Amino acid sequence: MKIVLALGGNALQSNPKDKSTQAQLNTCKETAKSIVDLIEQGHQVAIVHGNGPQVGQIVACTETAHKTKQENVLFPFDVCGAFSQGYIGYHLQNAISEELKKRDIEKSVGTIVTQVLVDENDNGFKNPTKPIGSFYTKEEAEKLQREQGYIMKEDAGRGYRRVVASPKPIDVMEKDLIKNLVESDSIVISCGGGGIPVIKEGDTIKGVSAVIDKDFAAEKLAEILDSDILLILTAIDRVCINFNKSNQKQLDKLTLQEVDRYIEEGQFAPGSMLPKVEACKKFVQFDKNKTAIIASLSKAREALKGLSGTKIVK
Repeated sequence: MKIVLALGGNALQSNPKDKSTQAQLNTCKETAKSIVDLIEQGHQVAIVHGNGPQVGQIVACTETAHKTKQENVLFPFDVCGAFSQGYIGYHLQNAISEELKKRDIEKSVGTIVTQVLVDENDNGFKNPTKPIGSFYTKEEAEKLQREQGYIMKEDAGRGYRRVVASPKPIDVMEKDLIKNLVESDSIVISCGGGGIPVIKEGDTIKGVSAVIDKDFAAEKLAEILDSDILLILTAIDRVCINFNKSNQKQLDKLTLQEVDRYIEEGQFAPGSMLPKVEACKKFVQFDKNKTAIIASLSKAREALKGLSGTKIVK
């Protein structure tokens, strides 16, 4: 089967307090085992990953350098997203290649720096809310607004932070290249961090300061590749309702009607489980014969057999 895997943050950083490059590489080596398990079973796999902590580190480093010395460049956010794709993709392809060799599986692995098209009129641009980068004083924030055109908002009494939009993906610019590589049985890492958000201006593609949720980008890629399964891997075995309460309940299956009801009840946290469930819903709506699953990284193989995870069905 053809599977699009969406890797959550735990697949890249098992210890949130240790953000070193070596810690990420070590975590990727563990993640690679679960990915290669699926490949060893004969599945075609395309990989999408998040980049929240990593792109935040990159932005913070450039901001700190700029604060220290004004001549140091404040890189645009779309460029920082590209940095993160290369950084994470390098570690993932390194780890997967190593695991493939251990099992005598001959496959090519590669990362594509991916641009994802968004609508410049998306509602997300009207009220940017996604915080990124460092904290600033009010005076520093006002200066950045004047000089860099940033949108700065006060963040829970901790200072001011830059905020960007979170638009929905409408197309993947490198889709033909990705398709060709997947069809040649290569393992492709693409749409990292949701992809670099771009808009069209005539014949020109222009990067914009925004964050695309990686689960929605994975769903769009799954549509494009005509994948059999969208498999969103996270830190928990199954989707839950009443999460972290005494009456918490794990769900092995969710119908689209139940998804809508639970969303209305506020059962799924925004920025956490909500986009995962919504992405799965969109994929099943796209084709009722497709399968969408949310499961833990360590139980990906079991989830495909129906022994773990939550399956979203029409």
